[in-house]
Amino acid sequence: MQPDDFPPGTVWLVGAGPGDPELLTMKAVRLIERAEIVFYDALVGEGVLALVPAGTERVSVGKRSGRHSKDQPTIDALLVAAARSGKRVARLKGGDPTFFARAAEEISALSEAGFAVRICPGITAASAAAASAGMSLSLRGVARDVRFVTAHSKRGAALDIDWSSLAHGGSTLAFYMGRDAAGEIMRGLIRTGMPGETPVMIACHVSGADERRLATRLDLLQLATRSFAADAPTLILVGAAVGLADVARASLEAIARPAHG
Repeated sequence: MQPDDFPPGTVWLVGAGPGDPELLTMKAVRLIERAEIVFYDALVGEGVLALVPAGTERVSVGKRSGRHSKDQPTIDALLVAAARSGKRVARLKGGDPTFFARAAEEISALSEAGFAVRICPGITAASAAAASAGMSLSLRGVARDVRFVTAHSKRGAALDIDWSSLAHGGSTLAFYMGRDAAGEIMRGLIRTGMPGETPVMIACHVSGADERRLATRLDLLQLATRSFAADAPTLILVGAAVGLADVARASLEAIARPAHG
């Protein structure tokens, strides 16, 4: 018999994935079903929340583009209080808990209070967007690596990003929370040498039933995002590999079509 990995007073930071409940890991589903209280972010999909048992307490701690229902210290205190009460605590975070999800603050607060914290990884939005588009984020001879960048900063502050390293790295760039910073991303990359015709994909509501994607180019990014993304959660992918998404999608559809004749 394996030891219990979810005893009372334990907190699991659970990756809720990009939205589609079928992209949850089996472990995430098990933890959700066993939890006695579930704290969840604004980007956790309704399909995922539907897996929370009817009798389980739910607490929304969502933060969306400056509209915070609870600040981080309050969230930390709520998690500590729930663990102190002896409950099994699941903290659902959109995507993967270790990707721009403030996991470090919560781990620190809980550890300092003497409570065990564990992490269940999840599928991050960039992976899900690439899958939906039928593309590869990395590609031999085209994109040597993938760089994940947060485009979120304190309100009114410029992004603290080494644009030159991004512009000249030969990478696929994934900008999380990129909607409001689209203009700054465009200008920063072009100013430091990235060609304006570099392919870009804007993805909104990744993996959800209302997912939308738009192929554009870097020098049109600000205008395209403003007209396409509106108020939606937005991921921006930039790089040469992104331009091959349509080719890959066409190949996948050709494979899926039954042969005739």
